Parts: sequence; structure tokens; C-alpha cells
Amino acid sequence: MILIDKFRAFQQSLSIIDKNRTFTYEDLLNEIEFYTSILVQEDVKSGDIVCLIGDYSFEAISLFLALMLKNCIIVPIATKNESESIERISISKCDFIASVNEKISIKRCSDSSNSDKGNLVNELKSKGKAGLILFSSGSTGKPKAMLHDLDNLVSVYADRKPKNLRFIVFLLFDHIGGLNTMLNCLSMGATMIIPEKREPEHVAHLIEKYHVNVLPTSPTFLNLLLMSEAYKKFDLSSLLMITYGTEPMPESLLLRLREIFPKVNFLQTFGTSETGIAKTVSKSNNSTLLKFEDENQEFKVVDGELWIRSKTQILGYLNYGNESFTQDGWFKTGDIVVREGDFIRIIGRKKDVINVGGEKVFPQEVESVVLQLSFVTDVTAYSLPNSITGESVGIDVVLKPEVSDVAEAKRLIRNHCKKYLESYKVPTKINVLDAIKYSERFKKKR
Repeated sequence: MILIDKFRAFQQSLSIIDKNRTFTYEDLLNEIEFYTSILVQEDVKSGDIVCLIGDYSFEAISLFLALMLKNCIIVPIATKNESESIERISISKCDFIASVNEKISIKRCSDSSNSDKGNLVNELKSKGKAGLILFSSGSTGKPKAMLHDLDNLVSVYADRKPKNLRFIVFLLFDHIGGLNTMLNCLSMGATMIIPEKREPEHVAHLIEKYHVNVLPTSPTFLNLLLMSEAYKKFDLSSLLMITYGTEPMPESLLLRLREIFPKVNFLQTFGTSETGIAKTVSKSNNSTLLKFEDENQEFKVVDGELWIRSKTQILGYLNYGNESFTQDGWFKTGDIVVREGDFIRIIGRKKDVINVGGEKVFPQEVESVVLQLSFVTDVTAYSLPNSITGESVGIDVVLKPEVSDVAEAKRLIRNHCKKYLESYKVPTKINVLDAIKYSERFKKKR
């Protein structure tokens, strides 16, 4: 395996810092070898589907790599929601469930031998290749199970050059962005710092303690970092780059971040579970425009929607049809974008569009305008039913603690929106809350 060869070259370099424990790439090689022997003892075979329960840890990463070497089909499940976990185990039709805490536990699924795994899985198994099953969030129904050729997915990291960098592994173990961070680090001989909790003060503490250089995260978490003022309590001067993705970045939030971190490079990333993560370039640190520079991916814009065709895209869905893909392999991302020359700007998701009497409103546009106000620390825009226009815009806002006159704050917000937004985009309802709801993956709940 390409990665194993790289590990041998990096043996004395630091690979992982996890719960104050430090491990070299030599330690990682030894742990992979240990787990490989465990897999033999437990009779885990090539082509078996293994659900790997838990989030990042030195042991979980080692087991993931051992399973890949064994040409298993890996189903990482990091959700803390027990019903979601049970549902994903059921959909995957796994042969084994593996969990790693203080010690490894591998249990055979009782009905695995009798279940039909489907043509996609059977075809991958017949080729003797490792696989990866990822799930959509399932926020609007049953989650989609997506099958990747894992060997193919990892192959794009073969040309990564060694870099002496330290990354926080922030996005979850079962998220394409989180796996991209892991594979990037492993292929470059970089160091991964694993947070015990994804809270602003803890992450800032780790950045200071371990001189972290790269923070890959989401706009929602970056706003939480500003709201907590953790950047004032800890020395974050080691940061060279903040990469952000998973949801659109409000331009006003990016400008706030640039004021706080003037020496940090900001890179907007883009990827989907279906197509993998693309190499991108931001037009500037102050801009939400990005450009694809990836020989493995191509894109086009059709009726305002971003379509991608990738060498690393999934083999297909295990429990859904392939309506999201065209016959010639283009994936319809559901992201609405505008083009500016070679660059694009993501303005929102099709499913989030608010239809006000036939006029389209993207929540992120409203949020960005409201966040221009210095006394507003967070905001979420969403659709409200309206008897005349069908829908109207509602917002939940979090105000700075020193704001005492809520009614006056609402009036200022409404007047500000009237000044910078068309009338149909102006919120008809403003709720003041103590906190905005977001998912465990640090994306806003609408």
C-alpha cells in the first residue's frame, strides 16, 4: 500500500498526538501490524464489511489502515446518536462490528452470512480491493449509503510531498473532509493532533500547546471561536492556515476572521461524499470566490447548479438509485453558485432556498448582512410559512451580552436589512436566542 511505504520513510517523525500520548510513524506501523494479527485471529477476511465505531484515536486510525490492508470494506461511524448508528449498521449489512476504546472489540454480525450485499459490493470484492461506505446526514429522510473504491480514493494522495506541519483533525472520522485531513497528513508525514472535544477553548488550547499550523473546520465553528473569544486567551500565532468548508462562508464572517487573524491564510475547500475533496484555490484571503485546480476533478455550472465529475467518485449508492448522477457521470451537487471568470462563489443549497412569492432567497445572503452588525454574534435564516407569499424569511439571532434593549436591537436589524436587501429578503420575524442550533458536524440547523 502506498501509505505504508511512506510511513517507512517517515518512521522517526511524529504521526499522532492523542490524549497527551505521542506516536511516531514507526509506532503507527507497529500498531497496524498488531491489528492485522487481531483481524486474522477474528477471521476477518478480504471483502468483509466492517463497521468501525468511534471517532479519531491512534488505535482507530491504526485499525482503519489495517482493515484497508486487508482489503475490507470499512464503514466508519462517528455519530453519538445511537439510533443513527444502529440504522447505519443495518443499512451497511456488515459482517463485523469493531470498536476501539482502551482495547479492541470485534464482533461478528449474526445475520451477515445470509444477507445479500448487492452487486456493487460483490463487484468490488471480486476485484480484491478495499472499500469505504459513507453516509449522508439523513436530515431529510433515510441516509444514503455511498460505496467508494478506497484504493482509488487513496491513490490521489500518492504524490504528496513531505511537509513538517501539524494539523488539528477536526472534522469527524466518518466525514469525507475528516478523512481527507487524515489521508493528507499521513501521505505528507505530517502530525495529527486529535481533540478530545470540539469546543473552541479546547481546540485553542491544543493549538497553543502543540504549535498547530493548520485548522480545517467549518464557518459555524469559526464563528463559535470568535464568540468564545478563546483567541484572546490562548496563543494561536503558530497557525499558518485555516481551511473552511462543509457550508457556505458568510462574507462578513470571513472579514471578521481576517481582522482577528491577519497573518493566517484562509482557504475555502470543496468536496462531497460522492466525489471526494477537490484541490481548490481561494481568490484571496478576503474572498469567498474559489477555483478548482484538480486534475482528478472537473466541474461545470448547469442552471446555476454546480456539477462535478471526478476520478474519485463513488461506485454508487447501496440503498438509493443514482438519480443524482447523469448518464455520463456528472454529479449534481445541489449547490447553487455564480461564476466570475475562472472562479465560482457558492451562495447556498437548493434545498435551503426560501421561495417568497416566486422570488428566491438564500439564507446565507441574509445571514451575511445581519452579521455586519457589530452587536450580533450569530444568526440563522430559514423559511417561515406565509399565507400571502407562501414563504417568508425568519431569523434567529444571538446578541452580544451587553445588549440590554432587545426591541431596539430588532429595530436596528430590520432597518439594516431594509438598507442592504431587497424587500422580499427582509426578515418578517426576528427571534433573539442565547445560542444557535448546529449539528455535531458543526453545520447550522435550519
